[in-house]
Amino acid sequence: MSQTPAAERSTPASPERAKASRSLAIRSSIADSLRACGLISASTIDREDLRRRITIPEYLRKAMKDAATQKTPVATARKSFPLKEIGQGIPEAPIVVFVNSKSGGRRGLEIGERLRELMGEEQIFHLSHVNPIEFVHFSLAVLEQLAELGDNCARGVRQKLRVVVAGGDGTVGWVLGSLGELFELGGPVPPVAIIPLGTGNDLSRSFGWGGSFPFAWRSAVKRSLHKATNGPICHLDSWHVLVSMPVGEKLELPLSLRNMGECTLSEDITSEVTVPEKNLCVEGVFYNYFSIGMDAQVAYGFHHLRNTKPYIAQGPISNKLIYAGYSCTQGWFCTPCVGSPGLRGLKNILRLHIKRFILSDWEQIPVPSDVRSLVALNLHNYGSGRNPWGHPEPAYLEKKHFAEARADDGLLEIFGLKQGWHASFVMVELIDAKHIAQAAAIRLEIRGGEWKNAYMQMDGEPWKQAINNEFSTIIDIKRVPHHSLIISGE
Repeated sequence: MSQTPAAERSTPASPERAKASRSLAIRSSIADSLRACGLISASTIDREDLRRRITIPEYLRKAMKDAATQKTPVATARKSFPLKEIGQGIPEAPIVVFVNSKSGGRRGLEIGERLRELMGEEQIFHLSHVNPIEFVHFSLAVLEQLAELGDNCARGVRQKLRVVVAGGDGTVGWVLGSLGELFELGGPVPPVAIIPLGTGNDLSRSFGWGGSFPFAWRSAVKRSLHKATNGPICHLDSWHVLVSMPVGEKLELPLSLRNMGECTLSEDITSEVTVPEKNLCVEGVFYNYFSIGMDAQVAYGFHHLRNTKPYIAQGPISNKLIYAGYSCTQGWFCTPCVGSPGLRGLKNILRLHIKRFILSDWEQIPVPSDVRSLVALNLHNYGSGRNPWGHPEPAYLEKKHFAEARADDGLLEIFGLKQGWHASFVMVELIDAKHIAQAAAIRLEIRGGEWKNAYMQMDGEPWKQAINNEFSTIIDIKRVPHHSLIISGE
């Protein structure tokens, strides 16, 4: 297959479309702010009616909580079944909520108190106590066990269940990935709604749930639960990431990655690159973006600071100020003036291969020498609601053999960011990022040279990846066969 050249320079969106896009974003932001403050009111939501619609019967919600904490779905089901009340009705829209207490200025406890006023306490799962995998394996399993025992109420709750995630993009991705296991297990997959508590909240923005933690958060929580009960369900591409590296490398993995132990690489990898006999593999799933380079290094520094000094990160505004500070101190803006190899372009350590279509062959795409951050983007939102890919004109798309970007098109948009000044202009949408390719699958090969580590992130969850001078580290990105299910908040 002949290789289509990558875009050699960024192409600004047309002034008319860019102006219209910024105006729409400003109007939407103002409306969100007014609505959050209570100045724009949706139809009145009756609290007792909402509670009746979403609250799971007490014996079921206690069985779900006990199964998750004790990890005994079968025993819990047998103990709970005789407690079923005769004539117990199936709630119209049963909901469970996952709360990340570290997000939203660490206000998860306050949000948990508000949720307890609106639903059963056992329907609220704090991620510091129960993780989403345990919920899938035990809480949902106990509903299925009760259904097999003849409990029609448990069967109805299992089929109608919806999930709300109060957290940032990384938390939402963690929950979506855990629920994704249900596609293979064969059970119904609950759709997910979002209460945005993170810094960027790009997943939340993309599906109409807003981009920030609202001032009038008590009413916003009730409004979010209401929208979660009847919002339409949207489809979202999800992308599987497999990182293979020489055995012996030190790992500090984010929650979005899982250690698979030693693994064997496929022949199409071993025939092309130098890999050791024994490899260690980790895997995960992302929904919005994967990136490698300076942006991930800044995110890693911020997350390390937030974990070691939690009193500093008290909310989205302070978080963004900290991000800005790290951008200035990590060489993002002053790279041309320094000589450290850790601040030079990714071309020194990275080779990029893509498949333009699922059934096409791998082809190598040159990484521009001035690119210091490489991003594979699935949605239109990146970096707190920005659209770095822009709105290319149809003629440009045809010339570059690109398709119009969508969240469920089976393609990732690959673009580059150069030094901090270039990234700043991209983030305020004065220019588009450096278009590199669109791909149905991506393979990155990393070899150390003078570099000791590379920084990577998926949906806001960063990590430091050790790289080897002798053997390559391989990152394979392929679309998951099924779509994730998101409830629209619009």
